[in-house]
Amino acid sequence: MSTRHILEEKLKTHFNYTSFRLGQKAIIEDVMSGKDVLGVLPTGSGKSICYQLPATLLDGVTIVVSPLISLMIDQVKELKAFHFKKVVALNSFMSPTDRKLVFDNLHTYKLIYISPELLQKEEVLGRLRQLHISLFVIDEAHCISQWGHEFRPDYLKLNSIIRTLKKPSILALSATATPAVQQDIISALNTPSITKHVHPMDRDNISFSVERVMDDKEKQSTIINLLSHYNVATLIYFSSRQATEDTAKILSEKLASKRIAYYHGGMEQGDRITIQQQFMNDQLDIICCTSAFGMGINKDNIRLVIHFHLPLQIESYIQEVGRAGRDGETSASLLLFSEKDIYLPKNMIKSELPSFEDLKVVFQQLQNLYKAGDQLPKNGAENLFQISETQWRFLQYQFEKHGMIEGNNIIFHEENWRQAFQWINNHRAERTLLKENKLREMLQWIHESECLRKHLYKSFQSSYNKPKYQCCSNCGFSFTNWKPKQKNIKAIPEGTWESKLKNLLLIGEE
Repeated sequence: MSTRHILEEKLKTHFNYTSFRLGQKAIIEDVMSGKDVLGVLPTGSGKSICYQLPATLLDGVTIVVSPLISLMIDQVKELKAFHFKKVVALNSFMSPTDRKLVFDNLHTYKLIYISPELLQKEEVLGRLRQLHISLFVIDEAHCISQWGHEFRPDYLKLNSIIRTLKKPSILALSATATPAVQQDIISALNTPSITKHVHPMDRDNISFSVERVMDDKEKQSTIINLLSHYNVATLIYFSSRQATEDTAKILSEKLASKRIAYYHGGMEQGDRITIQQQFMNDQLDIICCTSAFGMGINKDNIRLVIHFHLPLQIESYIQEVGRAGRDGETSASLLLFSEKDIYLPKNMIKSELPSFEDLKVVFQQLQNLYKAGDQLPKNGAENLFQISETQWRFLQYQFEKHGMIEGNNIIFHEENWRQAFQWINNHRAERTLLKENKLREMLQWIHESECLRKHLYKSFQSSYNKPKYQCCSNCGFSFTNWKPKQKNIKAIPEGTWESKLKNLLLIGEE
């Protein structure tokens, strides 16, 4: 039997799919032939099959670096539902007993999900070195790029990890990688001969709408009015954790029949996973969330994505909007914009990386620790320097790169430190400027008078598909004539476990 027919037969056998989606087959064929591959596919196009199917066919182990624990858990659950049992997710949420059990049996797995942070631990890396690894997958690969919208410093260390693991084939996947980000990924992985599969990312079944409002109160009224007419799975994105909670409470009071919850990175991990699973199982209708929610979620019947706050850049917006309508049915995006909104993203950009003054303080404190013969604390160094965890991760990577620290040891050479300070400060300023330019692009799109679809994708591709349903608010789309598939909302009987749960989930709260 030809390789082509073998792949399609295995797709049916292992995942019960009768055919490949756009781009999947070509990527899988190159992966199976041992090539390094960069795949850029639209959201909802089934990127995970590009490594899950090879994992069932290759002789060795497939490692998948994934940025979110909830995403790993969800994908492991899905694979086990397809009777793929040789899969596990290694993450900090595991109990010591469970982790030891998995470590002792690591050689029995075909597919191992792991976070980039956990990969830095020598105990984990030592275990992985003992395995025959055939494929190293980097999911959400734009996180590697220092210019990507979800930059994670630990992703930049993956190239050295790959070398440590005897250079298995690489598969890097993303839905929102501009040409510049693609090149950054290739450079960071040192794979100049990588095979690229880049496909258009526009989604022809999503209609786009931008609506100007006066303030947050008008935004809430608009959302309440809209959701009172539609019983559809909905994501509402915020830039503020507090706003997710406050708005979820208001919506639950006004939309008593809807099952509503909030989700953000400040919640307990167990609560976040519970909320995600409830939404996946259609036990929740509306999630008020920050960008921490949704990456990699494989839910095909999300119909509406609302942005309460302005996304920092178009890449973020495309990724979040792309969580709607994965089944191809008509779906919509609504972005609510007030002139006051501009201050929040500007402040977020300023606080993402340490300021010049913060940098001076950290360098001075490091030098003081060195003179005192002290080491960096193993955990919580950000508290010592009074900066955020994200700021410390950025600085820690740069300090290691410039030979200023090694593990917890501080290595002081005055000239080296002087050059490092200058480089880090210049790099910080360069990234801040890039972010400001990205925000400016987002604002230009919001104020666009021509077709929103056309201008949304122009940085990524030269053309776009004709919309399957309605196009955008600049081309005549209105929610008054939007007719999505709706679901029935069942009343929750008193005294059941669902009624007891509704306080946690803010369902019709009094």
